[in-house]
Amino acid sequence: MSTPAGLPVRGNPSGLTSLTTKPRPGERAILGSFRIAAFLTVLITAAILIALAVPSISFFAQIPVVDFLFGTRWAPRFADSSFGVLPLVTATAWTTAIALAVAVPFGLGAAIYLSEYAHPRTRRVLKPILEVLAGIPTVVYGYFALIFVQTVVFREWLQLPTESFSVLAAGVVMGVMIIPTIASISEDAMSAVPVAMRQGSAALGANKMQTTIRVVFPAALSGIIAAVVLGVSRAIGETMIVAIAAGQQARIVGSPLEQGQTMTGFIANAALGDSRVGSLEYDTLYAVGLLLFAITLLMNWISIALVRRFREAY
Repeated sequence: MSTPAGLPVRGNPSGLTSLTTKPRPGERAILGSFRIAAFLTVLITAAILIALAVPSISFFAQIPVVDFLFGTRWAPRFADSSFGVLPLVTATAWTTAIALAVAVPFGLGAAIYLSEYAHPRTRRVLKPILEVLAGIPTVVYGYFALIFVQTVVFREWLQLPTESFSVLAAGVVMGVMIIPTIASISEDAMSAVPVAMRQGSAALGANKMQTTIRVVFPAALSGIIAAVVLGVSRAIGETMIVAIAAGQQARIVGSPLEQGQTMTGFIANAALGDSRVGSLEYDTLYAVGLLLFAITLLMNWISIALVRRFREAY
């Protein structure tokens, strides 16, 4: 083949410019920045783990791991000190379970409406408004839970026999806080389901609700699971709401109407104290932080396994 001028083209018989062999210095720079970001993420995670592990090793050299994990009394500042972390774990479990009971139904309901039923114009208006909830400072949520939900709603309106603090108030408001996380990610997952699957379901005689529940929801299940697990991780790691509204009394929580101190609440309160650096009381912060890190890491592993198990490719 020859060019319009009659000159032969060597190595490119089609006469077209190859885009794959053309040097792209800007692309190489962007790829290098991506690699640096990936390595920095791993290095920062490793640094956090080391920073937690070193003081924790000093703590567990004095306190047996079994006593720490299964002890039922948490009193690191008393003369007869005790370091059983179960009271903190039970309060964390209560607030997380209550938050999920609030966030999952409302979050998935909002996602289904925005993805399947809302008019595009309505979706463009409602979704940013919903996501505004995620931008409210958590300290505002905390005082809202303490002053309005706990005092006005629970004690005055509903006449519940609660104390000044309760894990119920903290859990409910924390659930409201993570609704945007679950709703937004779930809506993205459902919107990514091909329209052809909806059309095929309708062609078989299914109505809108049947298509949503039996076709769209199962097809987007991996993304929905990821959204719920992300909400769980955020609920477990939330600090200001539980530090303000759940209470500061570390005890085994047997009812949502009781107050209790969570793991993050203890870390927030103890970090503001006058514990001497290197003391056993100071090292408890890192031991609890390491346990919180391990729980969050376990949740992420479970999330990855479930997403891979239910992932659908289209």
